[in-house]
Amino acid sequence: MWGFLFFLPLLTGNALAGQYQLTDSYAGQGFLDGFYFEAISDPTRGRVNYVDAGTASQQNLTYASKNHFILRADFTSYLDPNGPGRNSVRIKSNKQYTTSVMVFNLYHMPTGCGTWPAIWTVGNDWPNQGEIDMLEGINDVAPNQVTLHTGSGCTMPASRPQTGTSGGDNCDSYATNNVGCGVRLTSSNSNYGHGFNANGGGWYAIERSTNGIKVWFWSRAGSAPQDVQHGTSTVNTDNWGMPAADFPSGSCDISQYFGPHNIVINLDFCGDWAGAAYAQSGCPSTCVDFVNNNPGAFQDSYFDIAWLNVYT
Repeated sequence: MWGFLFFLPLLTGNALAGQYQLTDSYAGQGFLDGFYFEAISDPTRGRVNYVDAGTASQQNLTYASKNHFILRADFTSYLDPNGPGRNSVRIKSNKQYTTSVMVFNLYHMPTGCGTWPAIWTVGNDWPNQGEIDMLEGINDVAPNQVTLHTGSGCTMPASRPQTGTSGGDNCDSYATNNVGCGVRLTSSNSNYGHGFNANGGGWYAIERSTNGIKVWFWSRAGSAPQDVQHGTSTVNTDNWGMPAADFPSGSCDISQYFGPHNIVINLDFCGDWAGAAYAQSGCPSTCVDFVNNNPGAFQDSYFDIAWLNVYT
């Protein structure tokens, strides 16, 4: 009897390696309850002014209904070149997560020259506790890029089972001038920007385990797994097929390089990446001048999120 009881958990753990149970679900008002506003100076030196919850509500930069959570930037104000940047929002989850699956059901993401939208997770001690950029890009340039940022010593194999294309194998932020190890998704525009929005969005998912970190994307115009589409109480990542981005733990011990993570959703402008690459993006003028003087260009610069489910 003792032998049976000892063996059963081991068997169950192996048999259910890809299965996770719903732990937290955020939708509508749940985002405002489960996240807090980071009204901070932008660490990436962007042309942005992150506002607090009261200001965001007053200016309709965030609002919620049953099936929608909107996070956007101001699109009516002309900016004083000597004043603060464009009002926008950066929110961070109250809870932290380690081994987990996160599924984001997104209807719309920000677009526009000068924009730098991101959905990502990060530890308290950056970069030593890691960063995972699930959805990130700049200046309307598709496709999406998934990136890890870590402390020294985390690398990835050049070849691994994923549909995306590796752009670098050293995840050390210091050694790569904060580039990290990124994977560009397939060239289909459906995973980022205008193409993403034209299809009504889609689903992004991250799996983080001791075996590695994986990211999947399914367009709403495509065929997503049933447990993803319907936000079921359990998910099984073993049935999701090849990921868009795969970061195995072989040469990067996930438990060593990634600590407990908060979820962050933000919309930046210009800054270290979008500003530096602006001239190569086909956008007019300079990044700061465009952001200052073209508020109407940011009318579509918003996230519309149906829900976020976290499974552990």
